[in-house]
Amino acid sequence: MIPRPRLPDFKNIAYYSGKIVFGVGILMIIPLITALIFKEWSPALDFAIGMFTCFTIGLLFQIFFYSERDLSWLQGLVVASFSWLLAMMLGAIPHYLSGHFGSFLDACFDLMSGYTTTGLYLLQDLDHISCALNMWRHLLTYAGGQGIIVIALTFLVKGTGGAFKMYVAEGKEEKLLPNIIQTARAIWLISLSYLGVGSLALWIIAVHEGMSITKGFLHGVWVFMGAWSTGGFAPQSFNIIYYHSFLFEMVTVVCFIIGSFNFALHWAIWTGNKKELYRNIEIVSFCVTITIALVTTSIGLMRLGVYPDLMAIFRKGFYQIASGHTTTGFMTIQSRTFVRQWGEMAMLGVAFAMAIGASACSTAGGFKGLRMGIVFKTLIQDIKKMLSPETAVVVEKFHHIKDMVLTEKHIRGATLIIILYIAAYALATIVGVYFGYPFIEALFDGVSAGSNTGLSCGVTSPSMPALMKITYILVMWMGRLEFMSIFALIGFIIAAVRGK
Repeated sequence: MIPRPRLPDFKNIAYYSGKIVFGVGILMIIPLITALIFKEWSPALDFAIGMFTCFTIGLLFQIFFYSERDLSWLQGLVVASFSWLLAMMLGAIPHYLSGHFGSFLDACFDLMSGYTTTGLYLLQDLDHISCALNMWRHLLTYAGGQGIIVIALTFLVKGTGGAFKMYVAEGKEEKLLPNIIQTARAIWLISLSYLGVGSLALWIIAVHEGMSITKGFLHGVWVFMGAWSTGGFAPQSFNIIYYHSFLFEMVTVVCFIIGSFNFALHWAIWTGNKKELYRNIEIVSFCVTITIALVTTSIGLMRLGVYPDLMAIFRKGFYQIASGHTTTGFMTIQSRTFVRQWGEMAMLGVAFAMAIGASACSTAGGFKGLRMGIVFKTLIQDIKKMLSPETAVVVEKFHHIKDMVLTEKHIRGATLIIILYIAAYALATIVGVYFGYPFIEALFDGVSAGSNTGLSCGVTSPSMPALMKITYILVMWMGRLEFMSIFALIGFIIAAVRGK
């Protein structure tokens, strides 16, 4: 039982939450500068108001709840889950003031979708929003992919044990370097390096396809942010279809597949361990499951005769499967095409890919390849035990950055999280069915929300019932933080109300 929280506990949580809110205000400087450059005065005012609010609340929390105490594990978990909700509501201020949202709830939906790198959106008239708002949308996914806690650790928090607890609470466990602050900065070094290279490549392609230099630059940066962070937000309502470029599609595929890799894997390769790329259990698991999903989807498409030849099936099928499996959410078909042309079998193939997701400690969502690999290794171990003499000791190993012996702790942890993800998918699906959506459509968008993917068959829209929007916000939040910090927040609240 969690003991009843005392005043110092609340002060500690509020103090560190204030630092994270202050970090959100710092992020708003970039869209504010964008608005000033393009003389978008109304959006500039929106972001000035949002930034002022974040700075004010962040500073007030740090001044009035100042604490030098280190965070406990429980406090670290609560800070992570609570600060994400606070950052959602404060970050939604410029969104709501833009006039492109029917309600503040819709604005909060898009903020949570951005932070969690989901990519579902309720924004209206996307094709005519300001450059500043588009910059903010894509910056949300880029920053959220690294983690807003990682931002705070990089610039605002000292390297204490509490810093590591907040880092773990955000769904990351692996330390690239011995010091957690150095790990956070290494994550940003990796991301910013790819940002430069990927944005340049997409910029060149966009200009080659006929865009102006300025527009091509913005679209190159925005699309890369959406791809690398596996976020799925696109600058135009037609998503990647807008560019009518096979080369553009292929570069985005490379960007979001690389972006879905574990940051520890990136660091291992950067530091010279090239063999890790094909030895790592997550990469092996990814290759197996994406093949299963692609074959399932292709069979469904061939059975219905949707496309004229195998090349067309591969081009359309592989892009959507890869986008779903990496939980990116970019599309080269329109949303309703899933329902009107692809059929249930192909949609199930995509939903399977979305549910699994990509790598742990990455920008992606879903079960994660590491957990799927552990479940598969557990199956192999059980088969070996059945075929071995009763006195034999069967030891199963897997490779993830280093060789590891499969233990009960690995199995229990992987199984528990997978069950929780399935429960989140089921919750979103049941709510969708309750409000009258066909089962396969409710399942598709429900899994997309819970796995932080962003592919949609048309269910997600501003006309959704409010309860359904709230449900999607909750499953996006739970899926991104991988449940434990949310349970800690719930337990903390219950203990505060009823504890002794």
